[in-house]
Formats: sequence, C-alpha cells, structure tokens
Amino acid sequence: MNAAVDSTVVITRPLHQAQHLVDLLQQVGRPSVVFPMFEIETILENPELDQALCDLKNYALLMFVSPNAVDALLNRITDTSWCWPSTTAIAVVGAASRQALLKHGIDEAAVRIISPTNTERTDSETLLEELDLVALRGQKVLIVRADSGRDFFADALSNAQIHVQSITAYRRVTPVFDESKKQELETYLNAACAWVITSSAVLKTLLGWCVQLDQDNAVAKMQQQHLYVPHFRIAEVARELGFKHISLSASGDEKLLLALQSPL
Repeated sequence: MNAAVDSTVVITRPLHQAQHLVDLLQQVGRPSVVFPMFEIETILENPELDQALCDLKNYALLMFVSPNAVDALLNRITDTSWCWPSTTAIAVVGAASRQALLKHGIDEAAVRIISPTNTERTDSETLLEELDLVALRGQKVLIVRADSGRDFFADALSNAQIHVQSITAYRRVTPVFDESKKQELETYLNAACAWVITSSAVLKTLLGWCVQLDQDNAVAKMQQQHLYVPHFRIAEVARELGFKHISLSASGDEKLLLALQSPL
C-alpha cells in the first residue's frame, strides 16, 4: 500500500465548506477528518453591501474574491423573483467560486462569468489578464472581499482608470485553540496525515498552535507533514515557512482529489 494514498486526509476548511471534499473522498474509500482552522463570519449589518446589491446594474463588473464572498452577497437576497442583471459581468478566481454561483442559480447562460483560463495558476494576476481593461476604463467595478487580503486587483484596476469600489462582506475568524483542539492536533501530527490547505493564513496558525503543544518537536513534525494545496501562492508560503512536502493541484475539489489519489 502507498502510505501517501492511504493516510487520513485532514481538511482545514470551515465545516460547511468541507462536505463536498469529504463526500468525494468517501466515494474512493479515503478516510478524512475536518479540522477547521478558520471560520467565516458574515457582516450582517452592512448597508454599503445592501446598497451595492440594489445598484448592481450600475457596475460593469463584479469581482468575488472567494466562494465566501459569493455567499455573503447572494444570501442577502430575499426576493425569489430577483435575477442577476445581464449587463453586469462577474469575475472569479477559482472553480469553487463558480460552484458557489451555480448554487445560487447563476451560470453563464444568464451572465458572462470571467475566470483564469490557466487552471494551473488561478490568482488575481491571471484573472486580470482575462479582462479588457481598455473597455472597462471609466466604468464602475465592485469587489466583494474579506476583511484581509491582497489589494493587487483593486490597485491594478485603479491604475487603468477604472472606478473601483471594494466592500468587506465577511471576516475570517481563527477558532480558540482549546484542549480539544490541542488533542486533535497532536493526534494528527503523530499519525502523519495528508493536510488539505486552502488558505495560506492557515499555515501560520498551524505552526503557532504547534508551539503551544507539549511536544518539543511539534513544529518540526508539522513541517514534515504532507500538504496538498490548490494554489501556487499557498505553496510558496508553505516553502517559506519550512514545510518540506507540498503537492500543488489545480483549482477545485476534483483536482485536489486527483492529487490526493496520486502516488508520490
């Protein structure tokens, strides 16, 4: 047996975002556990976002930074007859955001959805390459985002003389590292699991938590765990933090599954 293919998969996403990957792994007989390293907190009192939702037709483009951004905006809709204005294109980075849009009934039959054509590298830079910045000049673009993250996309549009509005729709919250979490982490470290990491911030949190364990070599053990990441930038951060075994997949749970099933 190949230990890399048979080891337990630790999914570090919030519970509600992990189920699809759990189901895929179950279908191929791969054991998994969900060990949330962050939670998503939607900003409920958000008049700026409510106003933007009413004014969607005034934007040439709306960019969602993540599936969480999609949910944070579209979960605010209560009118069952509401539909996305066909004149407002949508930009997303990865496959998961496309899936989130589809969950809300939005697909390319109704509106143009722009995302990187190179699925091996999905980020703000490759998304920007897909846009006609000249055509967007002087028009309004809305970015729905988290309370933290890169400003590259907004800055690039502003430099192209495009009117950019960014609205924070949700926060990433790190859970309390209590005794239960400590015991779980120690168990996974000792078992040499396969870790699915979909946010670079998780890596720093993991190492910070390892420092708090009653194990002198906990950080070194964590750095020896095998990471599976769907984004090259996460892989870069992992290498910078001393992680030794990193597998990079394309965007989407199906691509992660392929990577997890591939012998090393």
